[in-house]
Parts: sequence; structure tokens; C-alpha cells
Amino acid sequence: MNNAVRLDAVDNVVTAIASLAVGESIEDTSTRALIPRGHKIATVDIPQGEAIRKYAQIIGYAREDIAAGSHVHTHNVEFRNTDADYEFGTDLRPVEPAVEPDTFMGFKRANGKVGTRNYIAVLTSVNCSATAARKIADAFGPFGKYGEELAQYPNVDGVVAFVHGTGCGMAGSGEGFDALQRVMWGYARHANHAGVLMVGLGCEMNQIDWLLEAYGIEQGPLFHAMNIQDVAGLQKTIELGIEKVRSMLPHANEAQREPCPASELTVALQCGGSDAWSGITANPALGYACDLLVAQGGTGVLAETPEIYGAEHLLTRRAASEKIGKKLVGLIRWWEDYTHRNRGSMDNNPSPGNKKGGLTTILEKSLGAASKGGTSPLTGVFKYGEPVDVKGFTFMDSPGYDPASVTGQIASGCNLVTFTTGRGSAFGSKPAPCMKVATNTQMFDRMTDDMDFNAGVMLSDGKTLEEAGREIYEMWLRIASGEKTKSELQGLGDFEFVPWQIGATM
Repeated sequence: MNNAVRLDAVDNVVTAIASLAVGESIEDTSTRALIPRGHKIATVDIPQGEAIRKYAQIIGYAREDIAAGSHVHTHNVEFRNTDADYEFGTDLRPVEPAVEPDTFMGFKRANGKVGTRNYIAVLTSVNCSATAARKIADAFGPFGKYGEELAQYPNVDGVVAFVHGTGCGMAGSGEGFDALQRVMWGYARHANHAGVLMVGLGCEMNQIDWLLEAYGIEQGPLFHAMNIQDVAGLQKTIELGIEKVRSMLPHANEAQREPCPASELTVALQCGGSDAWSGITANPALGYACDLLVAQGGTGVLAETPEIYGAEHLLTRRAASEKIGKKLVGLIRWWEDYTHRNRGSMDNNPSPGNKKGGLTTILEKSLGAASKGGTSPLTGVFKYGEPVDVKGFTFMDSPGYDPASVTGQIASGCNLVTFTTGRGSAFGSKPAPCMKVATNTQMFDRMTDDMDFNAGVMLSDGKTLEEAGREIYEMWLRIASGEKTKSELQGLGDFEFVPWQIGATM
């Protein structure tokens, strides 16, 4: 069929490949209204209250009688909370190990981890030290006093400030404090960092000394910490911080890329600015690439808990154990309570842009988003920013807000990020490079300076899922070896560090 896509025989809607006028033939009916590209058309009469199915799953319910050929979207579809009967481990597909091990050129660290980049990080404990951190890092930027000095160290990718808007005015224990501490530890010990300078104010709730003690971090030539109050002011802190970074540069430059097994890659599986094609092209292709990585012994990390809502029952069926599956269900219940007590709804997502692109409910969006995880068994479920300490396909709890979600994935150990988008995105991340995958050729051609790969060729050029997925996987190996992504070439990643703020600000 050349004007619409049917995803499963039991579906009662199809998706328009191009904008359709009134009266155009679709299967056994014809369109009754103008249908925007990527939007859904009913192929049969759907009575009020009946389930609307796409991907062979329920994506909503008819708010009114919907005649065959009608536009199916927010005006005539209602959302209902999910009520799934969860199964655990009933859809386990054993992973066949790869016959030939793949490698990339990475940075081997003393703790056994492997980096794909070699940065020096200036990490803040509190918003009050953000200016100091930025000025320290800016001194080594292209217009900074020490920019030319940095150029003398070719193995160092740069000096990056990771600043945020929290760290004080918060409880000294509980979910919010613990999450921030995990993020700070994750970045302080990230494999893509050769050296770290931590900068605080001194009186904040999120004390640097507590972090160092809790996680057993010792200061040394490549790890320094200081507080503005102890140093005696902002300007002196900036000057001292610059000198500390300068002292780290020769040590950081000693790191050399060398062959490393693909099993050392941990990839954040992310999507944003999604459209109707996300679940048809880019996300399944990314899932296939994830399966290839898992076969190599590597790790994929899916996140954005609100954006698997309505699809979590498919993931529990892939859980390697009942305990893992129930942990995922526990996250769903937490989010239902979280949105309820904040007088929200799980269907607050999709965003206006998602809806314009053809996504109607969070259930529809989630079914497409979950396909980023491929078909491999679910081997672990983790808290936000918690170290991912198992191999295979895993899940980390996070909001659907992209910067906060990716921040948690990087803190969990991801050394690469892959971000699918249909509407278009200008997202980028550090220290883990972000590869962006377009869901459709029209957007790829329009935003070619921002997109690394066009999964839209699965529709426009007939490329298979397997071909697109393998190309994504092979691009991972090149990027992990040092090839720059489009977001890196445009300088993105300095402002996308956004730890998830949970709990009251006081």
C-alpha cells in the first residue's frame, strides 16, 4: 500500500504516509477528512467506547462513534489508565553471542572501565558555585586565555562545566538527595572523564565531603575539590580552579586510544520530539542495534518511565526474572502516585509537538518508544543515576524530560547516547557523545546539520530494519573510536546537565 502503513492485522487504524485529501482510497474505505502525514485513519467503524488498536495493542478508546475513513486523533480518542495483567519472563528470547567480536578505539581506565571521550570535568555541588565552574571551563574554551594551551594536549577532548540549579534548599535525605548524590558520583567517576574538579560554596546541603566519604573518593593529581568560602571568594576560586585544571592536563593527555571490545559500550537509548514514525522506523532500528550490541556482551539502557506507560507489560514479559519484572511494575506504580499527588495525568505526555506529528495518547507513544529496547531479555532495572552493573538490555527510571533523563543515564555509566527524533531535536550531551537518528526523510533533509542518521529510508528507500539497525550499530563503533557527532561539531552538551529534582524545594 503506497499511501498508508498497517502495522498489524488486528489494528483498526493505519498511518498515512503522506497528507491525504478527502475521498482517497484506504484499504476497503476512503478518507472522510483531510489526513495530515503521520496521522491515523480508521479502517473500520469503531463504536463509542471501543478500543483503538495500533501495534496490535490498545492506544486509546473511541470518545464517540468513529466511521471508517475518519481521522483518528485527540478530538475523538480518550485515554484510560492501564490495567494490565503482568506476565514475567514469558517472552524470553535467548541472545546468540556474536561469532566475531567487534572492537573500538577507547580509553582504558585504571578502574577497568572504558571511555569513548577524554574530558576534564568541573562539577558543581550547588547552583551557588555554577558561575565559578563556568568561568574555569571557559578559560580553556576557544576564546579563553588558556585555549591555546589546551590545544597542546591533543588527547584531551576539552574542559566541561557541569552545573545545575539545585544542591541546597532540599532535604538532606530521601529520594531527591540520594538521586543528586548518585548523579554527582556517576559524573565524578565517569569513564569519559580523565580528571575531575569539584567546586562547591561550602554551606550547601549537598556537601562535597559527604560525597567523597560516602563513595570512598580520594583526591589526587586527577581529582580535586574546593569550596568558595574556604578559598576566600569567587575570583580566587576561579583562579585556583584554573591552575588545578592546568595541572591535570599533562596527566589527562597521557591517555591513549587503544583497541577495546564492544562489550565495554553502554548506550543510552533515548527519544525526543517524537512523531508517528518514531515507532515505525527509528526506534525499532535502534532496538535492532541494541540487540547487536547485547550479542557482543554490551549494554543498552532504556529510560523515560512515563514513556513506557502502556507498554511496560511487553517489557515484563522479557524480564530475566520475576524480581526484575516486579521492580519495573513498582516504578510504574510510583509514577502513577507521583502524577496523582501533583494533580497531573500520565497522559500529560505526549507534548503538543508529538500530537502534531500524529501521536494521540501516551499509550501510543510508549508502544513506539519501548521498541528502542529491541527484543533481548531485560536483565536489570535501576534507580535514576544508579550504576548499571549488569550487561544486556536494562532499564533506568527517569522522567521523560530529555536532559534530565540523559543526565541520569550518563551518571549510570552510559558512554554513548543515541537519540531518535521525528519532529527534530537540537539535543547534545557531554561527556557521552550523542548520535541523533531521524525518523523520516523530510525532517532529515531539513535538519541535515543536526541529524547523524536517517532511519526514514526504511519508508522512502525501502531499507530493511536489519540494514538500518546494523548501520546504527556500526556508527556506534566509529563514534566510540572518536568520530564526531553532529551535536559535538555544533558544540552542544554544555547546558544539558540537568539532574532530576525530586521532592520539595524549601
